[in-house]
Amino acid sequence: MKNFSIKMIAVCMFLVLLFLSGCTERQEPKTILPKDKDMVVLAAARHLAPGKDDAYYCSKILFVWEPLITRTDNGMPAPCLATSWEMLNGGKEWIFHLRKNVRFHDGSLFNADAVIKNFDRLKYGMRLSNYYYLDKDVFYPKMTNYEKLDDYTIRLTFSEPSVNQLHKMVDFGSPIFAPSCLDEKGNFKGIAIGTGPYKIERNELEKYVILVRNDDYYGEKGKIKRFMIKNIPNPDVRFSALKAQEILGVTDMNALTSALADQLNKDKQFKIAVNKSTIIRYLYVNGGRYPFNDVRMRQAVSLIIDRDELVNGFFLGYAKATGNILNYTSPYYLDLPYEYNKKKAQALAHEVLGDKRQKVTFLISDMDTFQKGEAELIAYWLKDIGLDVNLHAVEGGVAGKLKRKGEYDIAFGLQGLPNGDAYSFLSRYALPDGPLNISSSSHYKNIKVERLLEKAKYTSSEEEKHTLFDEVQKILAVELPVIPLFNDMNIVAYNKRLKNYKPLIYGVDLSKVELAEEND
Repeated sequence: MKNFSIKMIAVCMFLVLLFLSGCTERQEPKTILPKDKDMVVLAAARHLAPGKDDAYYCSKILFVWEPLITRTDNGMPAPCLATSWEMLNGGKEWIFHLRKNVRFHDGSLFNADAVIKNFDRLKYGMRLSNYYYLDKDVFYPKMTNYEKLDDYTIRLTFSEPSVNQLHKMVDFGSPIFAPSCLDEKGNFKGIAIGTGPYKIERNELEKYVILVRNDDYYGEKGKIKRFMIKNIPNPDVRFSALKAQEILGVTDMNALTSALADQLNKDKQFKIAVNKSTIIRYLYVNGGRYPFNDVRMRQAVSLIIDRDELVNGFFLGYAKATGNILNYTSPYYLDLPYEYNKKKAQALAHEVLGDKRQKVTFLISDMDTFQKGEAELIAYWLKDIGLDVNLHAVEGGVAGKLKRKGEYDIAFGLQGLPNGDAYSFLSRYALPDGPLNISSSSHYKNIKVERLLEKAKYTSSEEEKHTLFDEVQKILAVELPVIPLFNDMNIVAYNKRLKNYKPLIYGVDLSKVELAEEND
């Protein structure tokens, strides 16, 4: 009966999505090519260049701006605009050597003066963004000074050792823009000017952004002369645009739902490619009140959720179930087991509830039909451990206020991995003053975890850091300040007229994309 009900819920959700996507396919798709034969048109679920009020102006996946430090495929820090570095004085000083012979899109020279101008932006407080907030306290905690040593060398000084500084600076932690596009307070005066292989030619907010190849790029040049990336929020409309060849590919997070990707995978015109994603999904539970202030109840919830059924039934395998609170793209990720065990879950729940049943409120988005289906399935499982769930649909901002005030029991949550610093990520949930511990009313506290994280914060040995972070992850997997469900996958779909359209853990490497030959 259980399997039948689960499959019926999943099948119904799939048919709804299929119907919605199929409604626009009743006519034969027509080929609509861009007016510019050198331009490839793509689409994303959000506008990837929010503009001058955003801390970064545009997403890194547009390849307009570059950071000082980027990451390898396994998440470790790697050179970009900084080619090498040294840690001195136990981590209180960092010296960065900058790449030479690099110019911004406006022709101005990239050098230490330009980097100092970008660090000046941090003096004016946290800058908001659609991606990750640009915040000195997050990316450069305890930094007391930054200075130019020569035209291609800078020094950062900290009041206490910052041995994990490279991880903090990865990608969104060290963006560099041309001083000419910034005002005296570091705000954008117009279009962002970077050093990347593509530059912004035109940006129509909430409609599209046009990129043109930077033919003066110091590295390997892009293969496509122009990209137009449209903002198409509805996944069914993106699907139809692909089928009609109005766009040749989709990119960014949530580029395509699992059901629509499965449909496109059966069409010989298209290819589907996947990679790991920096997004992990959770169940937040209110640890400040009964029954989730008891670790046994949190463990019971984790045990009663059949993560494999959830991933396969709702996401058709386009996700990775996990028992770990840390995202699997982190270089410090530990592959921990997860368990579905109904009898064990019921026994633990009975220790807390006795023979009584408990009503709980489950916050869900009032705009997300798919989330409602997931919540209904989880609510179905929770009935078996004595929890009667009331689904409460609210707007996102309201949900945040209710969670912070502790006026809820269960809610969905997701979190991206902004950089490779495992300390920053884990401390947000595991420390009493961690922002996500507070905002979700987890009320989690463990002195041993605090000591392990404090030690990891000041340890320069990679081997020792792995040991310390492993132990923290194991403890959190048992005590569950939040309940991990699964890691997302970055799913992209593209027309076979393109090649080398490969997903990264975040976006697609546009600089590698090419138009396929007729016989490819």
